[in-house]
Amino acid sequence: MKNDEMKSLIQKYINFYNSFNIEGMLQLLDENITFRNVSNGVINTETKGINQFRRLAEQSKRIFSERYQTINHYSIKGDQVEVEVDYEGILATDLPNGPKAGETLKIKGKTIFTFKNKKLSVIEDYS
Repeated sequence: MKNDEMKSLIQKYINFYNSFNIEGMLQLLDENITFRNVSNGVINTETKGINQFRRLAEQSKRIFSERYQTINHYSIKGDQVEVEVDYEGILATDLPNGPKAGETLKIKGKTIFTFKNKKLSVIEDYS
């Protein structure tokens, strides 16, 4: 894929994510999508396959009343794109041992997207 095509696909994914459009997100994913969330060097969430990804996306949708990712920078290396992001979300529910419903979470992080057959095949979030 060309760099502009990869950036466009990532922006579509982020737009669908921000608007809680799970079906839109799924259309951009390889059937064997791998998703990982890594916090402080530890994988705390991992899914394999589109069905597990869908379940996680549905769970996440219930946690936030609003959420928004903003892309700050792209770095492209072959079939991988590293994206620096600002994340802001308003909780719809209390988190165990943490923030309460109505509170805003703000996180700076990065996401590494890997492509296969013009779809997203791996998504790794780091914070």
